[in-house]
Amino acid sequence: MNPQELKSILSSGLLSFPVTDFDAAGDFNQAGYVRRLEWLAPYGASALFAAGGTGEFFSLAPDEYSAVIKTAVDTCEKSVPILAGVGGPTRVAIQMAQEAERLGAKGLLLLPHYLTEASQDGVAAHVEQVCKSVKIGVVIYNRNVCRLNANLLEQLAERCPNLIGYKDGLGDIELMVSIRRRLGERLTYLGGLPTAEVYAAAYKALGVPVYSSAVFNFIPKTAMAFYKAIAAEDHATVGKLIDDFFLPYLDIRNRKAGYAVSIVKAGAKIVGYDAGPVRAPLTDLLPEEYEALAKLIEAQGAQ
Repeated sequence: MNPQELKSILSSGLLSFPVTDFDAAGDFNQAGYVRRLEWLAPYGASALFAAGGTGEFFSLAPDEYSAVIKTAVDTCEKSVPILAGVGGPTRVAIQMAQEAERLGAKGLLLLPHYLTEASQDGVAAHVEQVCKSVKIGVVIYNRNVCRLNANLLEQLAERCPNLIGYKDGLGDIELMVSIRRRLGERLTYLGGLPTAEVYAAAYKALGVPVYSSAVFNFIPKTAMAFYKAIAAEDHATVGKLIDDFFLPYLDIRNRKAGYAVSIVKAGAKIVGYDAGPVRAPLTDLLPEEYEALAKLIEAQGAQ
């Protein structure tokens, strides 16, 4: 699959980030991960991102990273494209990018370099070096310390033919509009704020109809129904799901930093696809929060 073919796939449909399975000791649980992917793949997501933020990319050791990507690629080879999360310091991100390409990932999601603040030019140089280290398509994730503006993204798009996508995790509407208007159809655009469903209608109005769903991990049928309602501008269905599920869900998710991942793992456990605990520095939901989430999920019916 060349970068332009991947760009076409990412330009429509629902995307998601499977959680990464750990056993009781906190080690990668390959069998559980295979079971998860085999369950989720048929529900119709356009692509899945292995070792993404919801997949606890930030906590994986190098050998675990390779195992996660290889497992995802091998399991989903005939069903859904796999993009691999990469990030961290530039040379580390390049090593991961090349490893993911070697293992058969169809593309990359370039996550922020995390701790160190850097100039716009420095971040652009980081992105360019990663893009030029591989031939597969790259989607950049504007979030946290990675905050590229439209001018630099346009320059990167000219210099890096395999830079095919922009994922917004900032929620800066002015920036999103300027990027969308400046680059037009050169990139595909993805909504990437936590619990993206809450912002989906607004982003669709901005020309960003595609987003990644975390709740697809445990209520895939509902997640797909919500996406189809957004696409069809079925405001009644969208409003009902936001009122009945997403707003109460946000009330739980927002209680502690890091719960955007923890609550997804809790949801997976509730529906019978336990992915194990989150790794430090994240913390799992408290028992009363877990029970509140279980009631919300139960109201959505069988998945």
